[in-house]
Amino acid sequence: MADVAAVVEEGIGSAQNPLVLVGFQRNVRRKEKYLEAEPKALGITQISLSVFQITCVAVFLSNGLSDKWTDIPFFISSLLLIISGSLAIAARNLHLPTLRACLGMQIVACGASVFNFIISLVKMDIMHYGCWSYYYDANSTHLEEICHKLESTNSHFFAEVVVIQAALFAISVTLAAYCCKVVNCCSPAPKMPVITVHVPPAQQ
Repeated sequence: MADVAAVVEEGIGSAQNPLVLVGFQRNVRRKEKYLEAEPKALGITQISLSVFQITCVAVFLSNGLSDKWTDIPFFISSLLLIISGSLAIAARNLHLPTLRACLGMQIVACGASVFNFIISLVKMDIMHYGCWSYYYDANSTHLEEICHKLESTNSHFFAEVVVIQAALFAISVTLAAYCCKVVNCCSPAPKMPVITVHVPPAQQ
């Protein structure tokens, strides 16, 4: 289909100067669609939640309540989420290379969120406290009570981490979808119809 189509009404005018000229051109304001996703708010949320998780896991690790072999990959994934949030905020300038970088990092962030989600579920399952009481005295009962509280706290913490990872995944998918609309990586850029009307000169 041709990009430009000319229509002549009532035989007035010629092929060189039609009365109505219909053309198609790119929407120059399509980049502004990215701003509809509220990238600043979502980017700050990504950064804040990731920093919160890094801080909590660092506290667990420093007190010997966690395993470094699962925490180090968790830290790396959370840092990727922080970078993604920073790029989402930086892409508000609507610079096309920045938007492309944001799209790529948001796709990486989706993978990082899924990875952290799985790690959190695994840690919730394997990191439990064995609360055993061998002597029925006042001291052992007190220790057993503390142990059960620690076990409950541990379960609630990792349940919270799982919910946060689900929220981070949703944020990453939302930002990636809006970046994809602007960058047009999945489909060609949409074109807008432009109608130009040529008014014939007044007859004397």
